[in-house]
Amino acid sequence: MTHNVIQEQIAYYSARSSEYDEWFYRLGRYDRGKEINQRWFDEVAVVKSALSQIGEVEHILEHILELACGTGIWTQELLNISKKITALDASQEVIEINRRKLDAAKVEYRQVDLFSWEPDAEYDLVFFSFWLSHVPPKLVDSFLAKVYQSVRTGGQVFIIDSRFDPTSTAKNHILKNDGGIYIKRKLNDDQEFTIVKIFYQPEELCEKLRKVGFVADVNVTDNYFIYAKGIK
Repeated sequence: MTHNVIQEQIAYYSARSSEYDEWFYRLGRYDRGKEINQRWFDEVAVVKSALSQIGEVEHILEHILELACGTGIWTQELLNISKKITALDASQEVIEINRRKLDAAKVEYRQVDLFSWEPDAEYDLVFFSFWLSHVPPKLVDSFLAKVYQSVRTGGQVFIIDSRFDPTSTAKNHILKNDGGIYIKRKLNDDQEFTIVKIFYQPEELCEKLRKVGFVADVNVTDNYFIYAKGIK
């Protein structure tokens, strides 16, 4: 089942590439009205601020690795704190959107299936957003161990992901916190896909990062986001 869902997940993000930003910017099916949308954007600002502080503390970083870079929503934030970014994603479709949107010479893109990815360098920062929640539980520890390998001594990892909140998803999605690891997602054209979605608690995520060797700190916003920083 796991292999099939992973392949379906890759297909889902490729098919969703042209509408992915609607989710983040609260458009179309994701528009929950002025008050709830503002709550979302206020919490996005909290996470962006936490990420930007890495650049302030460390000055401009030499090289960042972004895993599951998607359409560039967070790649553009990383441009503010780094001289060079290596951005990986399994979907060529989202990579092309990212490339067109940013048009940034200091971003190098690679199409890579992160479930078969093997580290080949060390970076000042390894960053990924809304990705760990899509990694099947039995693969999480081995994935985070590879992330640890990819961080230079003294370097950091920064993770952003989702908290459980029914208003975070599309209006025609029903989000259930029933302990299951699979959910169904629908596109604008009603295509439906099964993907992995795990909602981590802060203590649980902190322990997983510590287990592979990071000195970790995990925070949450009021409703929507969990974010973690780990130092090697």
